[in-house]
Amino acid sequence: MRVALITETFLPHVNGVVTTLCRQLEHLQAHGHEAILFAPQGAPASYAGAQIVPLHGLPLPMYPELQLTPPQFGVTPRLRRFQPDILHLAGLAALGPTARYVAQSLAIPLVGAYHTDFPAYSTHYGLGFLKGWVYHYLRWIHNGCSMTLCPSSATFSDLQAHGFHRLRLWGRGVDTTRFHPGHRSEAWRASTGLQQVERMLLYVGRLATEKRVELLIDAVRGLKGVRLVLVGDGPLRAELEDRFAGLPVYFAGYLSGETLATAYASADMFVFPSDTETFGQVIQEAMASGLPVVAAQAGGSLDLVRSGTTGLFFRPGDAHDLQSRVQQLVSNPSHLSQMGRAGRAAAEQRSWSHVMNTLLGYYSQVCHNRTFLRRYIRPIT
Repeated sequence: MRVALITETFLPHVNGVVTTLCRQLEHLQAHGHEAILFAPQGAPASYAGAQIVPLHGLPLPMYPELQLTPPQFGVTPRLRRFQPDILHLAGLAALGPTARYVAQSLAIPLVGAYHTDFPAYSTHYGLGFLKGWVYHYLRWIHNGCSMTLCPSSATFSDLQAHGFHRLRLWGRGVDTTRFHPGHRSEAWRASTGLQQVERMLLYVGRLATEKRVELLIDAVRGLKGVRLVLVGDGPLRAELEDRFAGLPVYFAGYLSGETLATAYASADMFVFPSDTETFGQVIQEAMASGLPVVAAQAGGSLDLVRSGTTGLFFRPGDAHDLQSRVQQLVSNPSHLSQMGRAGRAAAEQRSWSHVMNTLLGYYSQVCHNRTFLRRYIRPIT
């Protein structure tokens, strides 16, 4: 199979979309499939045997990992030379119309992966009046796809309610070797200022409005025997450092690789206040690292956390309820450890290999329609 992928975010940036794309390219190579990736300039020239074709784009002001990549010359001729069996659109914003046009002009099936909840983001950035238009635009793109892949049941239900068609569930895997309780480090714990009598609460992610990190301010205030460690960076960091002043909080900045794995394994609990996640890959990484999770009862976390078994939910946007759930676990160390072990066991069942084999199965389904497309839709030349 020859697979072409288009994305608006890739290496050197690291986020859920990029992690998924890297595992996808690795899996395609390992199973003898050929791939080509169209990505913003700045990406490496190749990855896992796939050539990467650079696209011109401008970073989004509040989300530099994503680039506004307008329609541009060269995509269609390059794909015509590659002759893909399928076109996969990942992490879209401005490239949606380009992908629709190319798929129709070459008469190849188009698969769209819904990674980012842009309608919810519009509300968090004070653009709620555009929410309906955002749904309309995304619906137009995805309903032009042979299939739209949803990372969670919450996303599936939301898109279905807003008139999206041909939806399928496609989750994410987790590297249980990289993220493992065995990477725990007392030295790393001490480097954050943690005292021996304290429990470490960990957050990993962008420091941005849509992540609801500000809820952790009131959640931590008044809690005894805890220290919050924030891993990540973003546009809210300076403001958050001011607002967290005087509280037991440590800003670790952006971490990756072994250092990130050590940070996870060295914590006692994972706290995740975001209610806009289509999946929540960091939740899986925390569970693989043996951490119980306290997460907003919304979005992708609903598929990942088993309340009372691997963690607890709190009411989205309610800092007081978040604090209560954290306190509930901190005051019960045996329950804390039990949930951590259950989380690790659950993560071990979510391999990337299984997830990518599911994707190849979806590819096979839509490719069966290619004969129909070629018979009844004349390619644009």
